[in-house]
Amino acid sequence: MSAARAVVFAYHGVRCLRTLLAHGVDVALVVTHADAPGETIWFDSVARHARWHGLRVVMPEDPNAPAMLQLVRSLQPDFLFSFYYRSLLKPELLALAARGAYNMHGSLLPKYRGRVPVNWAVLHGERETGASLHVMTAKPDAGAIVDAQAVPILPDDTAVEVFRKVTVAAEIALHRCLPGLLAGTACLTAQDLAAGSYFGRRTARDGVIDWSRGVQAVHNLVRAVAPPYPGAFGKVEGLRLRVLRTLPLPGLMPPQPVTPSEPPAPPPATLRWLAGELYVFCHDGALKLLEFELGADIADAEAFHRRFGDRVLTLEPVTELE
Repeated sequence: MSAARAVVFAYHGVRCLRTLLAHGVDVALVVTHADAPGETIWFDSVARHARWHGLRVVMPEDPNAPAMLQLVRSLQPDFLFSFYYRSLLKPELLALAARGAYNMHGSLLPKYRGRVPVNWAVLHGERETGASLHVMTAKPDAGAIVDAQAVPILPDDTAVEVFRKVTVAAEIALHRCLPGLLAGTACLTAQDLAAGSYFGRRTARDGVIDWSRGVQAVHNLVRAVAPPYPGAFGKVEGLRLRVLRTLPLPGLMPPQPVTPSEPPAPPPATLRWLAGELYVFCHDGALKLLEFELGADIADAEAFHRRFGDRVLTLEPVTELE
């Protein structure tokens, strides 16, 4: 019996591509993206791995263009697989797979359908996420689930740390369910779309910090957009503050003057040096700044103290990204 033939659409799905090859799938074509100028590429290259294995690689601007449809049709694939490919594959293309088209999504569907699911999960303070292999349909991330694998999100995990776990979870899920897919015995489970939500793309502007939301919300934002993403941003003394890693300390409040007779209004967030560490104090506690950049030359608490001493600095609204 000849091996099942697949066309793979992938950008940073190296482990999933290698899983197909390990199971003897005939990968007739790998469709990927050219790296965008100026983008930080922090993941392994699908194109490089495909070429190492002698696979044909193409990088079309539009995977749904007539020429691509003709090419895929000529290969007569049994399966189409999409592993973190960035373009939507339209129904005419999906229909070319005789035995089905499947996508690996970086969440536990139906939660966090849509763009950058790992970042959204971290931003919302989730304690668990994962990877789900599902049938591709005209509606993104809505098809029946073949298999899924969960991973924990620890309280201080950044998005890229979680993504690395999800990458392994995707490999585990695909390795587990692929024999059934190839044999035609896989069991599919319809999604209850009402039990999840669809999320859109994020931009650098979404990293602007609203300190009034409190320490846990700010901590989650910092984790969700930490490098290699653009980071979370504030402003103090006219200087850009880029916050890269924090430790939340709910309930820790700065030294206070004599308590007034009436409760004061919530104070603005402040930045201050205490006992060799740098803290942001919000209305409900503090964040220790573990990694940060302030202006062009301040990147640790000692440098901050040399510049500002024991002064208490008020965090300012960010009106534009510099």
